[in-house]
Amino acid sequence: MDPVLKVSDIKQYLYCPRIIYFTYVLPVEKKTTPKMEVGKEEHLKTARLEGRRRLRTYGLTEGKRFFNTYLFSPRLGLEGVLDMYITVPRGSFPVDFKNTCRLAVNHKYQLLAYALLLEDWLGRPVRGGFIYLIPLGRAVYVEATPEARLYTKRLLGAIRGLIEREQFPAVPRRAGRCADCEYRNYCGDVG
Repeated sequence: MDPVLKVSDIKQYLYCPRIIYFTYVLPVEKKTTPKMEVGKEEHLKTARLEGRRRLRTYGLTEGKRFFNTYLFSPRLGLEGVLDMYITVPRGSFPVDFKNTCRLAVNHKYQLLAYALLLEDWLGRPVRGGFIYLIPLGRAVYVEATPEARLYTKRLLGAIRGLIEREQFPAVPRRAGRCADCEYRNYCGDVG
């Protein structure tokens, strides 16, 4: 039976597939990094502020916000806790808070996975969502195109394949990413 994946697995897989290996194949204790602690605090602060703000940042004039919603899809074998979603008369939009100044590819596909989950949960189409860049106070819209949806589902298949094969992935091309990784100590011991 396939494991239920977390939405954050997509972000981690695109950042470095070895994180998936250490999460599912060879589970080890994850060490919380200072970067992770700061990110968690910024998420909480942003959620509190978002509850009092208007929707102008998202280009919307009206709508209702929902925070920290647990979503699960048996069809996708996927679960996650969405930072926020906004419902307006013409549809709903997932919003993922990120403590960064730029939109990264792994953030984009994490958001699209939330869009797929939200779509299953609500039972109606979700055409896209927003990544809220906390330091800039700006939201970036990401459209859930058919190609992006397909690629997101392929990523889920690639993650499951990695877990099933139990094969230690190669070192990512951008080794600079290792500096803040919670698995840094284990990675050098295995590979």
